[in-house]
Parts: sequence; structure tokens; C-alpha cells
Amino acid sequence: MITKGRLEAFSDAVIAIIITIMVLELKVPHDASVEALKPLIPIFISYILSFIYIGIYWNNHHHMLHAAKSVNGRVLWANMHLLFWLSMIPFVTAWMGENHFEMWPVVFYGIVLILNSIAYYILAQTLVKHHGKDSLIATAVGHDRKGKVSTALYAVGIGLAFVNAWIGIAVYTVVAIIWLIPDTRIERVLVEGEKH
Repeated sequence: MITKGRLEAFSDAVIAIIITIMVLELKVPHDASVEALKPLIPIFISYILSFIYIGIYWNNHHHMLHAAKSVNGRVLWANMHLLFWLSMIPFVTAWMGENHFEMWPVVFYGIVLILNSIAYYILAQTLVKHHGKDSLIATAVGHDRKGKVSTALYAVGIGLAFVNAWIGIAVYTVVAIIWLIPDTRIERVLVEGEKH
């Protein structure tokens, strides 16, 4: 039987590998001049955005699993589903950066973001179902309005990327900023649970 701790350790390792793959796309220039860095600017911008997203998912994944008491087979598969879509982020990040934020790479970046959002929601709901509607994790997850709004904004960003890729990037950036504001739901519920 796989324990919750082992699932967390495996997920942390996969996320660390994802970040490593992304940073390897930042190729060192062979020229020592500052001008040699100019072609890397789009790649670096896409790396920053994706690094923030990976950090957001890691942070929220950590908090959610901390609220869980145990895992089962369905949770394991839901977690693998999320890790699959997270592992696609380096590909779309590199494609988008290498092609200077052209329409199709930005559209596919948004598609990967929305699929990550859906996969995270599935994992959360699978954990709630495993623990029960009156569980600590069910209370912590709540209605997940922030997650639902984010998914809707990704869809808007994808649509707007067909009009102008930079507008799509702007929407994806807004969602990242929304999530940078700490979501204290799970921490608050855990603290309250410890008091009782």
C-alpha cells in the first residue's frame, strides 16, 4: 500500500525534474556580450511564467495533501493525471519562448494550463470523495471558486490568443498573479482542526 508520504515524495521529485527540464532550455550564449542575451529574453519570460505556475501547483498540492489523511488507488491515478499535465509545461514553455509568443504556441500553452487546472480539480474531488463530504479536506477545498474562475480565465485567454497572442499571455499572467496571493483556506482549516 502506498502511503500519503510516498505520494508526496514522488510528486515532489517529478516537479523538481519538470523545473530542471525547463531551466535546461535556457542555453548559455557563446558570446560574452550583453547583446548575446537578447535572443534569450522570450525564452526567459516564458520560463519565469512557467516557473511561477509550477511553484503555485507545488504549493497548493503540498497543502492539499497535508490536509488529507490517506490515499487510495483512485487518488494515485488522479495525482498521476495531474503530474502528466504538469510534465507538459516544459514543452509548451520552450515552444512558446523559442517562437517569440506566436499564436499557436500561446494557444497550446493555455490548453496545457487549462488541462492542469482540470486535473487539479479532479485530484481535489477524488480526495474529497475518499475522505467524505464532512472531512477536513472537504472543508478545506470548499467550493473552489478561485479554481473555477481560473479555469474560465484560461478559456478566455485561449480565445483571446487567437486575436492577439500577447492578450492571451496577459490573461495567463493575471491568473498566476491571482494565485500568488496566498490561498489560506487549507491552512486555516488545518489550524482550526488542530484546536479541536
